[in-house]
Amino acid sequence: MPFLSINFITMNKFLSFLSAAVIMLTLVACGGDDGPSDPGQGQNKVVNTNRNIPTSMTPKEITRLEFPKLASENSIVLVHHTSGAQDVSYSCEWDYKKKSNRWSCCAMTNKTIKGGAGRVGDFEEDPNLPTAMRFSDTNAMYTRSGYTRGHLIASADIQYSREANHTTFYYSNIQPQHYDFNAGQNYEGIWVRMESWVRKKAESLKDGDTLFVCKGGTIDKESQIMERVKGQLIVPKYFYMALLMKTGSEYKAIALWVEHQKKVDTSAVKDHAITVKELQNLTGIDFFCNLPDDIENRVEGKISPISWGL
Repeated sequence: MPFLSINFITMNKFLSFLSAAVIMLTLVACGGDDGPSDPGQGQNKVVNTNRNIPTSMTPKEITRLEFPKLASENSIVLVHHTSGAQDVSYSCEWDYKKKSNRWSCCAMTNKTIKGGAGRVGDFEEDPNLPTAMRFSDTNAMYTRSGYTRGHLIASADIQYSREANHTTFYYSNIQPQHYDFNAGQNYEGIWVRMESWVRKKAESLKDGDTLFVCKGGTIDKESQIMERVKGQLIVPKYFYMALLMKTGSEYKAIALWVEHQKKVDTSAVKDHAITVKELQNLTGIDFFCNLPDDIENRVEGKISPISWGL
């Protein structure tokens, strides 16, 4: 049991030391209380009861705004670091029991989608994912499965460097999708149209503004699973996108929820818009948990389609 040894300190010196320590702790505690709406006054505390807290088993990046609350078990977080416009290209949570991606997230700016990297490489295993936590041959799981390899964080989302773009082709960022849902002929698929709409939002950002994005397919509830290819590879019945836009000091949020169908969905993107709170209820995932609670509660419970150009 840890303890403080005072064998070689006189009692008076010890009491002086203890008093100084208490004063120092008090100053440190007060110094961390300043909230963004009351700088320097120490009266408004930033409350964040559901934030991700890094441990020795998790990367420090889980405190970034694009991250949802981490699952409590059977999962690891993969953070893909690259050089270029930003240090992190994207991150994802991998359920190693289900051997499936739960979500992928990234921070998009008006620079990350520029650079003309193109499509670099081909689909491959994620070198950061231990072999025991994935299928021994993921490519074989997709072969003749009837499904395409659907990006979560799209290749076109990360164009600032070839190195960063290459990471989007890792199978840890891929979910099985029907061809007509994913892209279809002439890019009529609802998923690719949603991706394009998100990129247009990123293109419209001013320097210093950010669009935080989290995308995924449903893998946690049996009622939200379409099937398992070869009895193993989960095919989500629904796909979603959660978006948080920061412009200056202001935030707004919106979510998209769409059923995974084996046909071309001709509906408009706006027809799939819901609040982030509704998406959380559907998926059981706490999105944008690293926001202060007051901001999170305010932006996740409402949407303004007009402000999003819908």
